[in-house]
Amino acid sequence: MNMTTERIRPAGLEAIDREMARQHADAITSYQSAGPMAARAAASLEKTGRLLLIGMGGSHAVNRAVEPLYRALGIDAIALPLSEQLGQPLPIAGRTIFVTSQSGESAEVVRWFNETGGTEDTFGLTLEAGAFLARTAPSLVGSGGSELAFAATRSLTVTFALHLAILAALGEDPAAALSVLEAPEDHDIAAALAALENVATVVTSGRRLQGVAEALALGLTELSRRPCFSLEGGQLRHGPMEMLGPEIGVVLFRGQDETAGLVTAMAMSAVETGAPVILFDASTEAPVAGATIRFAPATGLAAIFAMLPVAQRLMIGFADTRVENAGTPVRSTKITRSE
Repeated sequence: MNMTTERIRPAGLEAIDREMARQHADAITSYQSAGPMAARAAASLEKTGRLLLIGMGGSHAVNRAVEPLYRALGIDAIALPLSEQLGQPLPIAGRTIFVTSQSGESAEVVRWFNETGGTEDTFGLTLEAGAFLARTAPSLVGSGGSELAFAATRSLTVTFALHLAILAALGEDPAAALSVLEAPEDHDIAAALAALENVATVVTSGRRLQGVAEALALGLTELSRRPCFSLEGGQLRHGPMEMLGPEIGVVLFRGQDETAGLVTAMAMSAVETGAPVILFDASTEAPVAGATIRFAPATGLAAIFAMLPVAQRLMIGFADTRVENAGTPVRSTKITRSE
C-alpha cells in the first residue's frame, strides 16, 4: 500500500501567501490615493532635478529598480543603502530625497533624521501611516498597513505603485503598468523550479531590470538561507562567470529596452557553462535555451509588475524545497531596529 503524507505548508510561507494575495489590490489603491503627495514629490524633483533614494533591504532593491526610470526623465538619480549614506554621505543640499521604509521604523531611518533633521525636499515612502517616518516627513503611504510576513513581497509591489504615482505626476503614462496590476499574467513555474532542483545556490542578474534581480536575490537568501546574490550583467561578465556551472542557478531579467540584447548574450553564455538558466522575459527577443518565462512585451514598471509576483513564487518554491520552516526567520526580525 502506498502511503503518502501531505506536507504541511510552513506558517511563514502561509503568511507570505496572504500578503501576496492582496498585493495587486493594495497597489492599485496605493496608486489611486497617492496623487496629492506624489504631486508634491514631483514638484520637488522638477525644482531640484536631483534625487537621492535611500533605504535598506527590500526598500533599497526597490530604489535600485526605479533609479533608471527617474534617470530616463533626465533626473540625476542615485540609490544608496541608508547605512552607506550614514557612514559616507553624499551631500544632501539641493537634492530631493526619498527615504523608503515599509515599517517606517528601521534603526537607520530614525538615526538619519536625528542626525540631519531631514530637509524640506525629503519625502517618505512607507506602508505605515502612524510610524516614525510618516510622522517626521511628508510621506506617500501605501495601502494595507505593514507587511507581516518576513520576506518582502507586497511591500515591494505597493512601494512600486507609489513610485508609479510620482512618475505619473512627472508626466509618464501609467496605463501600461496599471493594466498589469489589474490583470496579472499567470505563469507556470514548474519547469523553472525543476531546473533549479539540484543547484547549491542562485545568482540573479539584469541590466535595466537589475533592481528586480536584487530584490529576488534578497528574498531567495532570506527564505532559503543559501547565499544567493545578484550581480548587474556587466559585473557578472567581469570575472564572476568563473563560478558558473551545473550547481549554480542563473536567473535573468530581460525587458523591452535597449539592454535586452546584453541580457540575451549573458543567457547564452550562462547556458554554455552548464548552469541552469531561468529567463524572465518581457522582450521581443528570441527565446534562449533554458526555462524562459515569457511575458507580454513591457518595460519599466509594467515589466516589473508583471515579473515580480512570478519571481516571488519561484523564490518561495525554491526555499520550500530546502528549508523545513521557510519564511520563519531564525537570525533576523521583520523590522531591523539595530544597526
